[in-house]
Amino acid sequence: MTLQPVFYFIYALVILAGAYFIFRIVVRGDYNRKSHLTPLSSTLELLVFGAYMCFPYVFNPADWVNFWEHIEFPHQIIGLVLILLGMGIAFGTMVWFGIRRAFGQEVNRLVVSGPYRLTRNPQVVGGYPMVIGVAVQWPSWYALGWVILWGVITHMMILTEEEHLLNVFGEEYAQYCKQVPRYISLPM
Repeated sequence: MTLQPVFYFIYALVILAGAYFIFRIVVRGDYNRKSHLTPLSSTLELLVFGAYMCFPYVFNPADWVNFWEHIEFPHQIIGLVLILLGMGIAFGTMVWFGIRRAFGQEVNRLVVSGPYRLTRNPQVVGGYPMVIGVAVQWPSWYALGWVILWGVITHMMILTEEEHLLNVFGEEYAQYCKQVPRYISLPM
């Protein structure tokens, strides 16, 4: 019997516990005390996502083909397109929004234009195709868990940010939340 599934769940629980501590305690404390994130809190957030991004490289089998070596299977092409699309949306939005604001270090006005007309969290929404693309590149039960873990971690971060924005912008933010979905709104 291999211990890999055990290590997988331990790694996932450590990341979840770390994310909870950082997003719901440290970051929330910074927002409440200083009304913005300190460089330490921003760095801790990056460490959570860095540990998260290492996940597939730790648990994918070493003999799996690297996607850049043999882009011939349909799932590899689809995965690569999703990764590039997600990177473009996530990082493009960060640049458009402003790096200091994207890292919570500058909260001086509520931004409701550009990509924020479609979703309150375009960087996270952009991260989904990137994460799903990696899972499509290297399909496994571990990859599925990785996608689910993205949702849980980012949701913790978003809840903390929303609490802060509601405290800072009050009714203006509450109205924005009524008009624009947290993630995406699918047409019915």
